[in-house]
Amino acid sequence: MTRLNGKTAVITGGATGIGLAAAKRFIEEGAFVFIFGRRQEALDAAVDELGLNARAVKGSVSDEADLDRLYAAVKAERGTLDVVFANAGVGSQLRLGEITAKHIDETFDINVKGTIFTVQKALPLMSKGGSIILTGSSAGTTGAAAFTAYSASKAAVRNLARTWAEDLKGSGIRVNVLSPGAVATELAKQALGEEGLKAYGSMTALQHMGDPAEVGAAAAFLASSDSSFMTASEVAVDGGLAQL
Repeated sequence: MTRLNGKTAVITGGATGIGLAAAKRFIEEGAFVFIFGRRQEALDAAVDELGLNARAVKGSVSDEADLDRLYAAVKAERGTLDVVFANAGVGSQLRLGEITAKHIDETFDINVKGTIFTVQKALPLMSKGGSIILTGSSAGTTGAAAFTAYSASKAAVRNLARTWAEDLKGSGIRVNVLSPGAVATELAKQALGEEGLKAYGSMTALQHMGDPAEVGAAAAFLASSDSSFMTASEVAVDGGLAQL
């Protein structure tokens, strides 16, 4: 498939998990991809795996100067930008009664502020036909025990797409949310272990965990003109977890 032939894409949190899977799929479909993340070793490994149509820029979405460097690199090498996949995110557990200001700040700095500035700073490089994809979560719909800050941040991300679809009227740029849940990323494997993965997967209607590549395929759809009449929408890739 070459649905993204000649397109330039930025994927934050692109060195591992869903971001890396999306980068692979984008490149398979003809895109040139910039991945952005905080760990140089992981970025280097990802670029080695992705090949010649990938570049890596180190930085954090919570740091505006880092984002400026990212988009300066995109402009210098490619001139324009077609797709932004604002995928970087963090989440950790603290139950009500234990939540701290630091915990809230760390979560919202990456998941909300980082998403806002990732998109806002990309806009000068984008034009009609551009696609913005935000990573939400099933937790933003259903809630999840001990994930107050994470769930609230992902609910906020869902609303960003609705608000920005209004702001972008007339620009020809679309913005949608991709909401995974119960996906067997490296982080999920480390956090849950084999038995935990089985238990979490059994909660879905499909009775198993999803593969990051399945989320990457949905991201490629949202990035392409196949989804040209979609904006302000949410695509759930969660095995039915938040739908039943």
